Amino acid sequence: MKSGYVALIGRPNSGKSTLLNNLLGQKVSITSPKPQTTRIPIQAVYEDERGQIIFIDTPGIFGKVNDPVSKKINPIAEKTLKEGVSVIVYIVDHSRERDIEENKILGIIRKMDAPKILAINKTDIKKPSFLPHYKFLEEEFNKTVYISALYKSNLNYLLDAIFEFLPEGEQIVDNSGRPTPALNMDSKTFLSEIIREKAFLFLRKELPYTIMTEVDEIKERANNSTYIKARIITSSDRYRRMIIGENGRMVKEIGMAARKELETATNKKIYLDLTVESNPHWFDVL
Repeated sequence: MKSGYVALIGRPNSGKSTLLNNLLGQKVSITSPKPQTTRIPIQAVYEDERGQIIFIDTPGIFGKVNDPVSKKINPIAEKTLKEGVSVIVYIVDHSRERDIEENKILGIIRKMDAPKILAINKTDIKKPSFLPHYKFLEEEFNKTVYISALYKSNLNYLLDAIFEFLPEGEQIVDNSGRPTPALNMDSKTFLSEIIREKAFLFLRKELPYTIMTEVDEIKERANNSTYIKARIITSSDRYRRMIIGENGRMVKEIGMAARKELETATNKKIYLDLTVESNPHWFDVL
């Protein structure tokens, strides 16, 4: 059999998390149209008769890093790529013009010896297209695959390419009996990520840079229900008021969306006790 670690790398919003979720057939990494959605490398297992892949969804690499969160995210992504990766999958969004972020990622990838696969994503989008800006990259990569992560197009060809370059090896992890293929997230972390995803979808563009979420308590109750106590933490009282919204409307909408997804995923009644607090130094825990 074949086995190894496969890193998914790309600029923010290139489709890495959507790709991972659809390769696995279930959600392990949150998605949104906003940058900084993925802040920690997510490790998850894919298995078939050919072997085992440990996918690593890395945070998107920013070209310019001005806020304290981005300054921590870039080194996390770069460090991950240096830790025994067997294959690199570089995901490119052809509908966006090439810029400094792509150049920075290329500089990192060129220093690595692992086989490299170029995945041209979002082929479902016909216009705009900057594909000529990326065609030259095919000469630097071992293989190029054209995919649509959102519509699951050609993902089988991507898996074929990964297994082609993956080394022979033993099973890395025993994935039997696990409720989710995610390896490095406990229940509290996964729940907090779902809440953060919904906050990103409902809040204004600048707020994702200033928030994190924490789950403090999970309690199983009678009648197949679960109580979850969680917090959205932001950097100032001004943002706290925006997240709460007039008469608490915004935080209620965030909580309702998170609760509905969790109920669908767990097939349980969810009681989500969601509050908002401010802490100007919350990013110190990243």
